[in-house]
This record gives sequence, C-alpha cells and structure tokens, in this order.
Amino acid sequence: MMRIAITKLVASGNDFVLLDARAYAPKIQLNTLAKNICNRKFGIGADGLLVLEKSKKATFKMRIFNTDGSEAEMCGNGARCAAYYIRQQKAAAKGEPRQRRESRKQILIETKAGMLTAQIDKDQVAINMTRPKDIKLDILLMLNRRKVKANFINSGVPHVVLLSEGLEDFDVFSLGRPIRYHKRFQPKGTNVNFIEPISTNRIKIRTYERGVEQETLACGTGAVASSIIYFLKLRENKLIKDLKSFKFFVQTRSGETLEVNFDVHNKTIDNVWLKGKARIICEGVYYV
Repeated sequence: MMRIAITKLVASGNDFVLLDARAYAPKIQLNTLAKNICNRKFGIGADGLLVLEKSKKATFKMRIFNTDGSEAEMCGNGARCAAYYIRQQKAAAKGEPRQRRESRKQILIETKAGMLTAQIDKDQVAINMTRPKDIKLDILLMLNRRKVKANFINSGVPHVVLLSEGLEDFDVFSLGRPIRYHKRFQPKGTNVNFIEPISTNRIKIRTYERGVEQETLACGTGAVASSIIYFLKLRENKLIKDLKSFKFFVQTRSGETLEVNFDVHNKTIDNVWLKGKARIICEGVYYV
C-alpha cells in the first residue's frame, strides 16, 4: 500500500485535494486517483484533484482532474488554492511565522490553458486569467422541444451563461445537465452558469460543473465567464457607460463573493483578474 502526502484546500466553496508531485512522481494513474480521492463517502471528498509538477517556465505546473477522472484545461479557484499552498510552503521553509506568510509576491502557474499569474494578500488570492475567447451571444438551443437563449464563452474552459430569475429556487441540475451534454458543445461539453443580476456590477451565480456533474458551491472560471457575458449584455443594451475597466462582484452558492476585474479595448477583453478567499483545511496521508 502506497502512502502519499496530501493537502486539502478550499476557495470560496470549491474544495480540492492537492498532490505535490514536484519532488517525486508517484507511479499511480492520476485519473483513477482523482475518482477515488474525491469521493465524499469512500475518499477524502473534493470537487477536484490538483497535481503540482515541475515547470521550466513557471513557479510550477498545475494539472486539474475532475471527480469523474477527466482532466480539465485549468481551474480558476483551483489555481488560487495551488498558489496559496505554494506561498505557505515557501514561507514555512524559511521559518517565517504563519501570520506573515501571505505576501504580494507573484507566483507564475503553467496550465494547459496558458500561463496564469497569482498575487496573494493574507487569505485573498488573485489570479490573472487567460484572455477569454470564442464569445457567442444569444445562441438558440433546442431543449425538450423548446428554445432556450444562451451565451457561450471560453474563460480558460468552456462556459454557457444564461440570465435567470428566481435563482434561489432554480433546478440547476435538471436544466444544466442537458446543456452540458448538448450536441452544440460536443465533444468536450461545457460548464453551465445561471446568473441573476442584482445591480450593474453585482450578480448571483449557480453553476453546473462539467466533470463534477453536479452543482458546486463556487466556480472561478464560471464567475469570470458570467461577469464578462453580463457586461457584454449591458453594453449591448446601452445600460452602462463606456469605461476602460470594470469590476464585478459575484455572489456564489457558498455565500462568499468573488471579485472579477477586466479591461476593455474596443471589442477586446483582457487583463482579467479573479480574486477571493482561499485557505488550507488539513494536511495528511492518503493510502493508495
């Protein structure tokens, strides 16, 4: 039986088990490990498995495996957790007191979706995300013989965003699942976000996550995707001023609020930042 050291972290309701494989590479199937370790009854329980590896061009390389064993391109809240973990490890190695370990020093993260930059200030971790792409507004989807108007964006991973009402009582699973598997988004599928506007810079969000195959308490890339889509709809309807930068507050299912910032240059959106809380829950040994 193999013993592997693990750390469990949470970021605004998204929880992850982290395996630091920079010093050694355990000879195990990572997709199988993810399914087992993320199981909330027979494993530790998490929304995903983060695997840290050595990188020649960044502080580390991050891989993210979903609970079904599939590997995603990246994960916003997962990246925030990984950056927080790295900062704590570096500070501990220097003998720095825990209360002083959180600094603004940047951390560079290599992912399959591109390079990310992290900044840490106490328990607040901000990630400079990859530039959003493949934006399509007002897509008509046929679901159970009725048309649903949706919006699509890739914020590192694919996301569909729908504006909704009565979000607290919404059946996220029943509508999110058929959209996640809709033929329009095959073969990779998509995450599905339902948002309810509160004001011109604040929204509520609920997300059906691809790979987890159910609603999660938060989704970082979903918060980014939803903020950008909401901004584009506001601009389309001339409900906001023509500014060069925007800040949105996204209220997640966990009750915590994520902050999304981005710059606008004509029709291009870039310099996207995702910010929110992250913390370590526990450290231990997992038996394979």
